[in-house]
Amino acid sequence: MRDALPDITPASWIMVGILGFVWGSTFMVIEIALEGITPFWLATFRLAIAAMVMTALWAREGFRMGTDPDNPPTALALIWTGAVSSAIPFLLLNWGQQYVTSGFAGTAMAAVPLVVLPMAHFMVAGERLTIRSIIGVTVGFGGVFLLVGDGAFDSSGADLELWGRLACLTVAFCYAFNSITIRRLPRIHPTALTTIMMITATVITLPFSLIREGIPDVPPTKAFFALIFLGVVSTAAMNQLRVLVIRSAGPTFMTLVNYQVPVWSVTLGALILREQLPPTLLIALLMILSGVAISQWPAVKRLFVRP
Repeated sequence: MRDALPDITPASWIMVGILGFVWGSTFMVIEIALEGITPFWLATFRLAIAAMVMTALWAREGFRMGTDPDNPPTALALIWTGAVSSAIPFLLLNWGQQYVTSGFAGTAMAAVPLVVLPMAHFMVAGERLTIRSIIGVTVGFGGVFLLVGDGAFDSSGADLELWGRLACLTVAFCYAFNSITIRRLPRIHPTALTTIMMITATVITLPFSLIREGIPDVPPTKAFFALIFLGVVSTAAMNQLRVLVIRSAGPTFMTLVNYQVPVWSVTLGALILREQLPPTLLIALLMILSGVAISQWPAVKRLFVRP
């Protein structure tokens, strides 16, 4: 698998679109869940629910691993994948957002493509660093920064703001490392990989939640249903899609999700929560779409031109 070239199909675009929309809407649901659940336990509960859902799906498939007997993934590689895919990012982001502005957190997540691009050049076959890809990623990031606005680097005034910012930036690096790790893993069935990631991440986050926040209270009904959505849809289903996209289309293509998330977050906030749309929305959206088109031009062209 590590030597396979990216295979970007119309299905890849659909999956990336779904990921961007669902994860963009997740911020609203998290706000609801946090009204009755503490941050670390929210991370652990999300992962535990996702682990149970994925285990049930994996059981229906007979717990098939789908690995190459001569080259199976190592246990350490699978644990590392679970840690950097969900456990570390969930804990750090939930903690860091207490001390930074939402604008900074959003900009840090949008920086993931800037991290993935040079890493993939050296570590993933077929993911070459080109002038076109650099321009495309830079234009897309500029669109996200314009959407977030000047508040991206405003100070929150919190005593631990510096550490909060470092936590958010570490999350961006985790997501970048995770994309590379998943792509480079030897052959393994997507359901098996996603299930192992969720179980591993749950085991990692559980002691942190117990030590920092103690025994959790029973969440109120509204927060409980928000948690179910986060566990089943945002975490289990979307991580399964993420694995499918990275394993087929590659880590650089997967980073297109990071450009969509703030767009959907802002748009849905205006439509559902009646928040005010930023005046730069249309310009930012145009820049983001232009960045996507430039960086992924061969794949975009295949959507409209038959070979």
